[in-house]
Amino acid sequence: MLNVQMEQRVNLKFLVKLEKTFTEAYAMLKRSVIDCLFRTQVFEWFKRFKEGHETIKNDPRSGRPSTSKTDENNEKVTRFLLVMNRDFLLTTPKQNVEAVKAKATEVLNQLTEVNFQHCFQQEISRMERCRDRQGEYIEGEKVATVIGNE
Repeated sequence: MLNVQMEQRVNLKFLVKLEKTFTEAYAMLKRSVIDCLFRTQVFEWFKRFKEGHETIKNDPRSGRPSTSKTDENNEKVTRFLLVMNRDFLLTTPKQNVEAVKAKATEVLNQLTEVNFQHCFQQEISRMERCRDRQGEYIEGEKVATVIGNE
């Protein structure tokens, strides 16, 4: 079954074959159909039929497909975003680096001797774990569970 647009194109093609003018054809379409095509669309199809175009279907369109979601494209985008994220983190503006240095200095200056000793003992413990694993020790929530045996 034809949709409303296709039916209107068939009617317009018939009116062109009856040698009606554009104005007459458009007026007849407006009277016969509630949801008539826009005037510009009717004119385009009128012109096509006048020039001998026979089909009522749209011409095939060239260019990109309407959707191009594939696993390969998703993987490419993911890799691109990971690289962008890493590059963004590596190219932190100098003012942010200076702010981090200032905050680190402030925190270190506020440490008590007991807190400093505790941090120092934790660092020694980390170095020993690294030595015991022959350098294959990385600390962190996600990494330690994958690499380590903890």
